[in-house]
Amino acid sequence: MVTLYTQQGQNVRKTWMLMSIFLIIVIGLGYVFSRMYNNPNILYFFVVFSIGMNIISYWYSDKIALTMAGAHPASREQYFDFYTTVENLAITAGLPMPKIYVIDDPSPNAFATGRDKNHAVVAVTTGLLTIMNKTELEGVIAHEMSHIGNKDMLVSTVAVVLVGFIAIISDMMVRMSFFGGRRNNDREGNGLFMIIGIVLAILAPIAATLIQLAISRKREYLADASGALLTRYPEGLASALEKINKYGTPMIKQSTAIAHLYIANPTGSGQFAKKVGNLFSTHPPIEERIKRLRESL
Repeated sequence: MVTLYTQQGQNVRKTWMLMSIFLIIVIGLGYVFSRMYNNPNILYFFVVFSIGMNIISYWYSDKIALTMAGAHPASREQYFDFYTTVENLAITAGLPMPKIYVIDDPSPNAFATGRDKNHAVVAVTTGLLTIMNKTELEGVIAHEMSHIGNKDMLVSTVAVVLVGFIAIISDMMVRMSFFGGRRNNDREGNGLFMIIGIVLAILAPIAATLIQLAISRKREYLADASGALLTRYPEGLASALEKINKYGTPMIKQSTAIAHLYIANPTGSGQFAKKVGNLFSTHPPIEERIKRLRESL
């Protein structure tokens, strides 16, 4: 039988699996380009730099995400309802009180980040605090607390950093292939490795992004279910998602790197997903999420 505890264990294993997959991609890119330029130092650089990025992302993931979102600390005095809601749900969930932040943006949204439950952060927009009633706010916060309790924040953090790293490296390698690799074309086998390298450099970030998006969508369904279980009132989150969906306006400050952390697509009501299909959406359709929540009543 699948329980929240088995889901937590799966998320821990998923983190290691994700890191392994990305490291394989990185090493593969490094190997091909080291052969292409007959320079083994390229492979060593790929491996060392990827490990360094993992370490940095693990320790500073919350600060990176909060800076990119433009969030600032929220005091108990200024945001009393928000603070006490997080405090009460943390007690109910048996979790340490996370740090709370606010983003000055009229678009209703929220996210949780941090490397573990002892270093967690919950951030919401001023728009969310304005339009949500008490039960709706509890539903949203319970969703974010579930991300913390389900131990899936690290999965998303690793995905953010490694997808970005692979995209940067791939772009650099493509440029090197076109502008720096021609002088080595006469070497035996170099032309073949150049073709393989260019193909891998183009496909690698696409594959990495698809893995990231698939993980993100599954996380949202799980957090919805866990959040509803925490409040014992699925309608609160369902109603909150309806309001977020109806608002529809994109957030002022956006970053594709952290888009999947939010409870809803920061580009506004999943418009991007509706245009190109759910395959490339960071979030499952809100309508489907609402339907699942209300079916659980």
